[in-house]
Amino acid sequence: MTEVLLERADGVAVVTLNVPDRRNALTLPISAALVDVVQTCENDEDVHAIVVTGAPPAFCAGADLTTLGDAHEEGLRKIYAGFLAFADCSLPTIAAVNGAAVGAGLNLALACDMRIAGPKARFDARFLQIGIHPGGGMTWMLQRAVDRQTAVAMTLLGTVLDAETAVQKGLVWQLAADPVAAAVQLASGAVNAPRDLVRTTKQTLRATSGNVDHATAVERELRAQVKTMASTEFAERLDKLRARITGRS
Repeated sequence: MTEVLLERADGVAVVTLNVPDRRNALTLPISAALVDVVQTCENDEDVHAIVVTGAPPAFCAGADLTTLGDAHEEGLRKIYAGFLAFADCSLPTIAAVNGAAVGAGLNLALACDMRIAGPKARFDARFLQIGIHPGGGMTWMLQRAVDRQTAVAMTLLGTVLDAETAVQKGLVWQLAADPVAAAVQLASGAVNAPRDLVRTTKQTLRATSGNVDHATAVERELRAQVKTMASTEFAERLDKLRARITGRS
């Protein structure tokens, strides 16, 4: 599907919404394609991380609500599925926000583990401004990414964050002249670790990010750590480390 492009190289997949004339607005077919492409990456043992972006000038202008048809609830759930595929992905995900991320486009950025913004990026909830309630878990995702006052300003008061402000508020990890290149470089860090270990550690991050006490986190990590210490990958890397240490002495 030419509306959603997938490129894979050196362990990192780049997914591009490719409908620039419609500012990469999400339709039912595009959301379905995003679900498929994330599944393709998860099934590809050579892919360790995913970057998602939009063909300029926008990142994603939101959902094309005119395509929902009469079954509004079913249609909305199908739109949600596209960005929720990134939220549910077992691999690290980074949004390279090169332009406007509006409505469901903001949701797509929020659904990723990290966000890198280009100079023209802006983050605009806009749900209330077009007379519709936020959807897709936006209020939950946004409040986990920024402080409550920022979430209120963006959601209830229509405040739009530019790239620099988004960095200041913690919504974005960094500002980059080329957000896709910066995101790919950042994502490449996951390629250096065993793929299964990356996925397991992401699961642990999710499990310990909520209302979990320190002791519970220690026990969860202990079980996972003991399991990985019995892996072939750990044994091989430990042997290499010992060899390097011996070579220095």
